[in-house]
Amino acid sequence: MLGWFGIRERGAERPQEAEPLSVQSGLLSGTRVATGHGWRPVQALCAGDRVVTFDAGVQPLCGVTRHPVWTGESACPQRFWPLDVGRGVMGNRAPLRIMPHQVVMIESDLAETLWGDPFALLPGLALEAAPGVARVPPGPAAEVVVLHFESEQVIFAENGLMALCPASCDLLDYARERAGPRYDVLPLVEARGLVLAMARMGAPVPVQDGVVPPGPWVQA
Repeated sequence: MLGWFGIRERGAERPQEAEPLSVQSGLLSGTRVATGHGWRPVQALCAGDRVVTFDAGVQPLCGVTRHPVWTGESACPQRFWPLDVGRGVMGNRAPLRIMPHQVVMIESDLAETLWGDPFALLPGLALEAAPGVARVPPGPAAEVVVLHFESEQVIFAENGLMALCPASCDLLDYARERAGPRYDVLPLVEARGLVLAMARMGAPVPVQDGVVPPGPWVQA
């Protein structure tokens, strides 16, 4: 018994190596976002900039955080790779790259039939079930940018992408402004089922060119 405790204590003294960090949510640097002054690269935005949102018009950013996709010295594991979404898979007008756990909004007649709302929020990972979506390794300096608002907002990015952004990092503001989630995200199993059903129907998600409200941001 004493020997068992001794082994446990010696084992506990061993220094543990910190695991490399991986960010799986946020917008990849280089993605352009609709703002009150036109399309701007997400990495160029800062607190106070005004961004076009799906439900609340033009809203100021409360904060912006930036992280490398992968901090390890070895190659980034495939499970952390971004998703390359081919043209038209979710109604996008050109190929997109999104992070696996970035929540995206799609418009679908099937979603309206199932849940009474044509707009559905799902983890990007669910799109992997669709033809035309594949994992791609991030570049050595790949960076993810997270935009924070006073409350959760869906924003417009280039080529028809609509992405959910979190509330402010200030937890006191978070508790005061929201008693519960503003947006409901489909569980991964249901989201994959929706994506597979749409793929079987052969109908891409109908995101229209006019989905972004008219204004100076559509001129770029």
